Amino acid sequence: PYQPEISQGRLEALLNFQTMVSDLTGMEIANASLLDEATAAAEAMTFCQRLSKSKSKTFFVSQDCFPQTIDVVRTRAAPIGIEVVVGDHRTGLDQLECFGVLLQYPALDGELHDYADTVAKAHAKQALVVVAADLLALTVLTPPGEFGADIAIGSAQRFGVPLGYGGPHAAYLATRDANKRLMPGRVVGVSIDCRGDKAYRLALQTREQHIRREKA
Repeated sequence: PYQPEISQGRLEALLNFQTMVSDLTGMEIANASLLDEATAAAEAMTFCQRLSKSKSKTFFVSQDCFPQTIDVVRTRAAPIGIEVVVGDHRTGLDQLECFGVLLQYPALDGELHDYADTVAKAHAKQALVVVAADLLALTVLTPPGEFGADIAIGSAQRFGVPLGYGGPHAAYLATRDANKRLMPGRVVGVSIDCRGDKAYRLALQTREQHIRREKA
């Protein structure tokens, strides 16, 4: 919303969404959604590249990820010079230098993997770990944040959110607080209005492009 003064209800709903995603993923901060899970994976890839201290141009994707996610990641990577390597997460990192790793949780076939060793291998190579997680499953599974993941993404459809005018289901993206300045998407926060009352607004707006009409 461009005018928080008349959008408090919508902003509160978005803040509740962010809070729920943060709780379920075990991360400190979440954005107010992205387009869909596959797009969120592509955003997470470029997010990792901005954050990682590795000089590698390679992004590793587990073969257990959804095929549509792999396709979108490859499409996004090609024009910006990123090499996407798809393989087995248990062995694929042994001889590979990369800046980021994408894992599916639960996997494409429904299997639940213990990713702790994979996360440790990735971090040893200065790579960041993205986990594409099922939000509904996270109500009973160990959150990605607890086994060391740096970024969590996924689809909000798992909670029965309907299609918006035929468009894609909203995606979520959550990460560590230290990464918030480079995080894609918008973030809703709590502020204080001119009367000292609590108010909701878009936070971290130094990342935003719009400006109020009267100040243009």
